[in-house]
Amino acid sequence: MRRLRLLLLAPVMALLSACDLVVLKPAGDVAAQQGDLLMISTLLMLIIILPVMALIVFFAWKYRASNKDAEYQPDWDHSTSLELVIWAAPLLIIICLGALTWAGTHLLDPYRPIDRIKPGQAVAENVEPLQVNVVALDWKWMFIYPQYGVATVNELAAPVDRPIRFHITSSSVMNSFYIPALAGQIYAMPGMETKLHAVINRAGEYEGFSANYSGDGFSHMRFAFHGLDQAGFDRWIAGVRQGNQTLDRDRYLELEKPSEKVPAVHFSSVDGMLWDAILNMCVEPGKMCMGEMMAIDKQGGMTMASVRNTMPLVYDKYAGRGKSPAYFGSNDSYVMTICTPLQAEAAAADRVRRAALDTVVAPSSLDRLTGQGLSPKRASLASLAALTPVAPGAFAAAPTGVRSAPNA
Repeated sequence: MRRLRLLLLAPVMALLSACDLVVLKPAGDVAAQQGDLLMISTLLMLIIILPVMALIVFFAWKYRASNKDAEYQPDWDHSTSLELVIWAAPLLIIICLGALTWAGTHLLDPYRPIDRIKPGQAVAENVEPLQVNVVALDWKWMFIYPQYGVATVNELAAPVDRPIRFHITSSSVMNSFYIPALAGQIYAMPGMETKLHAVINRAGEYEGFSANYSGDGFSHMRFAFHGLDQAGFDRWIAGVRQGNQTLDRDRYLELEKPSEKVPAVHFSSVDGMLWDAILNMCVEPGKMCMGEMMAIDKQGGMTMASVRNTMPLVYDKYAGRGKSPAYFGSNDSYVMTICTPLQAEAAAADRVRRAALDTVVAPSSLDRLTGQGLSPKRASLASLAALTPVAPGAFAAAPTGVRSAPNA
């Protein structure tokens, strides 16, 4: 029987041997603090759990049927000393856990820039954090390095002892960005930007993945994270720049399509406005950006004149993709937006000169604009109705004070 028990325990031991203690022994200071918080919380709770488990065994042994000497008091119902112990110990533990949770929630807030590299070493004032823009695709990860003008798919690298600032979003469904050796997980959501600050303190190769189920290819949505010294990171960036692939909007739309087990891909150059387009969900040509839509709402809306522009607001990822441009509405358009601050200032000056006319006039002094937006609030329904429809991309009224990035 003893040999049989040992044989039954063998599979359990084999499974335990595959456990990875990276969460408790990470290579990043933020993850290390989170691991310490986990251990302290567990030890505090064990102050109650261990005595309770020991007393269960003790009572079962003391009051066993064969123990005729056990004291039996069927009418006992109260003990002040016992009540004090029962309630005081959990109360003190809850107070300690609450204090730890409150402090950890603020000190380890993923949106809070880190103030130390490791225990006893503060972040130098002249150190610029490494910014990485992260996009969760189906089912792969894209990383854009705006400071270096490169991008990768399913491969990430960062120098040791340099703060990292992640800006995270998703192309379609919610995912969870997680590198156990670096820091805790944080969600990636379409049309929203979450942030994560961290630092890697020990060189090595680590694994990152999605910790939130997101479809068929979820189990393979993993990537390699390289912790490198500064010289090694510079060589890695140089190697990425040696490639001949460019990440523009067309290439992004191809990568956005669902695919599994995608190998690492390097892009030597990146469209500078791609990240804003991804975040505003307007990478596809003709689609209105969320920033433009919010500008329209801020100005009070476009009343009935905006009916022709409702189709570009449809954000179903694949509905109508590849169809004719008519999917994005009719060829008539009444609204558009300023694409750069300089154009916004020029349009504002032009409207001041024409304010006495009380009508909507197209700013002829500006270059041809792109995108869609709104007309000034002073435009009446009558003046809007009198407007001659213009083709998409032609001039129309521009919003007062609206400044947004160029859009396709």
